[in-house]
Amino acid sequence: MRRRLIRIALILLLLPPLLAAVAGWFVAPAFLHPIRRELTQDLIREADASFAVTGSTREDFDVRATDGTLLRGWKVRPKNPNGSWVLLFHGVGDNRIGVVSQSEFLLRAGYSVVMMDARSHGASGGPIATYGWLERTDTRAIIDALLVSERIPSLTALSGERRVQHGKRTPSSSFTSLTSSTSLTSSFHIFALGESMGAGIVLQSAAADPRIEAVVAEASFANMREASYDYAGLRKYPWLGKTLLAPFSWTLLYRGEKLAGFPVAEVSPVKAAASRAFPVLLICDEKDEALPCRHSEMIYAAARGPKQLWIVPGAFHTAAYGFFPEEFRRRVLSFFAENSRVR
Repeated sequence: MRRRLIRIALILLLLPPLLAAVAGWFVAPAFLHPIRRELTQDLIREADASFAVTGSTREDFDVRATDGTLLRGWKVRPKNPNGSWVLLFHGVGDNRIGVVSQSEFLLRAGYSVVMMDARSHGASGGPIATYGWLERTDTRAIIDALLVSERIPSLTALSGERRVQHGKRTPSSSFTSLTSSTSLTSSFHIFALGESMGAGIVLQSAAADPRIEAVVAEASFANMREASYDYAGLRKYPWLGKTLLAPFSWTLLYRGEKLAGFPVAEVSPVKAAASRAFPVLLICDEKDEALPCRHSEMIYAAARGPKQLWIVPGAFHTAAYGFFPEEFRRRVLSFFAENSRVR
């Protein structure tokens, strides 16, 4: 009888981790291939109605990433532009329409916006989503294309010449070095705002490209492993995902890395925030079960630059704007305005 009880106990103890490991193995491909939200004509008309309210105009903006992937999106210009641009980044399984609400108040304030479908999302190409590993270089290509299309002075146009910056002569081959430390024009600034996956992407993009001067990130993941614990814990019990069901995380990330060919450990907004001292406004939603506030708190603790953390009472995942629209607008616009004055 005792042996039988021991056998049953062992089965009950080992079965959940085993099932979790199997589940992680089979979920890995879906994690790399998120459901696409199609950019339908109805959604485009919905966006155009929003732009019309602010008197803004949009134009198609297609960018070729460094690996050849075609990224599709829009540039939207307000009636009275202030000279600065905000790059908007949507969440996983969404497309550029997911950030229309944010675009509306930014356009009202005079900011021009870039709204792109992330790779493997919406109308953009790309076989897989990499949650920032490739997307950060996509952002660099988007900024390059923006500067060219807006005819913003760059070192490309000054080939063979040298410019003086902070008392030092700088080779014209280093585009980023100039744009990161001197003003392209007196009023030109590049900011970024993202939510969920988009928040993680923009944090990693800002670390990789100093032309992004300040970042607003709502409901970002801290890193891939930490996010996998929440999914393993059924979005309610991350402690369970870190203990009994931890094999889900191990096999998910292991197989995902083998299928995608990129180092999962390096997909980390926490590391990004620690690697470059850029200003960041972190927004976390108090009732978020998908990516709880501990993710934003980890990023906040690691961030080296000027930083703010707003914990939104009662809000669910990426719902801060819906819960407190006036406060959201005030905080974001004040944050960008403050960093527009800093050079």
